[in-house]
Amino acid sequence: MAETPPDRNPAIRVTTMPADANPYGDIFGGWLMSQMDMAAGLVASRRSRGRAVTIAVEAMKFHAPVLVGDEVSVYAELVKTGRTSMTIEVESWRRARHSEDQERVTQARFTFVAIDEARKPRPLAQ
Repeated sequence: MAETPPDRNPAIRVTTMPADANPYGDIFGGWLMSQMDMAAGLVASRRSRGRAVTIAVEAMKFHAPVLVGDEVSVYAELVKTGRTSMTIEVESWRRARHSEDQERVTQARFTFVAIDEARKPRPLAQ
């Protein structure tokens, strides 16, 4: 049974470029992780109505390589909130440049904390 991406718009969609790749033509895992962090950050900032920072990344899994020229769609969903923190599930999917087939390539759980102007934790906006 083929997997399908989440039934919502991605937080980020980007085409991979040669500068994002290692000498073998695979996209660096760190580049992909940074895209995921940006997508989670968009969700966290919107929910907290202000600045939020990454404090943890858990359960990072790389399922398949991403190649130069692939379109990468990053989906982020808020799954839990605390007094100051938010847990965001993130998945990345690739689509080859000339194909409609998609494949999940990474997934992880990001934890963010809302912070104030002094960079101290603050309660989430209600």
